[in-house]
Amino acid sequence: MLSKEQKAFNRLSKRIGKLETEIGDFRTAADKLRQRVQQEYRPLQQQHNDLRAEFARLLDRAHDTYKLTKPERKKLVDLLLNGFFDLPNRGYTDLEAIFDKYDPPLTGEEAAAAEAANAAADAQEAELMKGFFRAQFGIEFDPEADLSTPEKLQEYVHQQLAEQQEVYEQQEAVAEERRAKRKKTPKQQAAADKKKAEEQNITQSVRTLYMDLVKHLHPDREPDEAEKLRKTELLKRVTTAYKANELLTLLRLQLELNRIDQQHLENLAEAQLRHYNTLLRQQVRELEQQQALEQQELSAFTGKPYYYIISPIAMELDFQHMKAGLTAKVQRLATDVERCGQDPAALKEFLKAYKIPKAGAGPLLMRF
Repeated sequence: MLSKEQKAFNRLSKRIGKLETEIGDFRTAADKLRQRVQQEYRPLQQQHNDLRAEFARLLDRAHDTYKLTKPERKKLVDLLLNGFFDLPNRGYTDLEAIFDKYDPPLTGEEAAAAEAANAAADAQEAELMKGFFRAQFGIEFDPEADLSTPEKLQEYVHQQLAEQQEVYEQQEAVAEERRAKRKKTPKQQAAADKKKAEEQNITQSVRTLYMDLVKHLHPDREPDEAEKLRKTELLKRVTTAYKANELLTLLRLQLELNRIDQQHLENLAEAQLRHYNTLLRQQVRELEQQQALEQQELSAFTGKPYYYIISPIAMELDFQHMKAGLTAKVQRLATDVERCGQDPAALKEFLKAYKIPKAGAGPLLMRF
């Protein structure tokens, strides 16, 4: 019957193997997804934006040449300004003149009024933020400090928080020094000695495995060149695992090289297993952190929550869905451009179906 530590060793070993497989599969799928986005999705996006730019130019020409009613012209201008406003920043700089035509720059007086309104809003927001930081972090604001912009306010707050952190760390260092000088009780000293001995035993356990493999694999003792090359590569794996404290990798290599067998692992002493399990738990935590990091990096790339595309199958389905949706938009927009560019009646029909969004409804980029 397996002991508690042996069961824990087996459970942790399986968990590490499962995590390594999941991380490897996820990384492979994520790399493939990034490649497909560049090769398949980005060209579609470019095609979509080219069509949007063509439609914007079409609307401008239609405004000047088609016989449109006043409500139709109003819809056309609203669609142009709100549905395609991002295109100049995407490289279609020729459209800037069109947007200026329907939404001319502010006059000097209007610009001054807008600037004054923005300054008043910034000042009001700054007071609210100062109140928040004063209440939450005890920050007192110097009346002479320049807080005229949100960036300067943020910089001031960061500086104050950094100073608070520095004071806290100094106080903690002093307290820690006092605690270190304070004589430990026999119980505390015994616990500290036990922890130190355990850490030394764990280090020694890994080092023993490492040295056994190094002696076995040392390439300088191998006369055959092919075998020497094989041992050199294996020794690199051993050294990498040792530096990373990957106990299970070292044990696997021992099994692979017949340095130990499965029965040896099953008959390890409880004390030895306890040291091994401490390292395995640490490796599980590190792998779980690595897995979360991989998912977060892909989430930053796709813009989707990390849990939304957590598996290779989910990645593939999500990509297919996104690609199909964008392909449909490109096809629909190409049809609209062709019809509305050739037939004023088609544009009138298009504008009839278009509804001017209510205030606060957001941009129309999802549709166009």
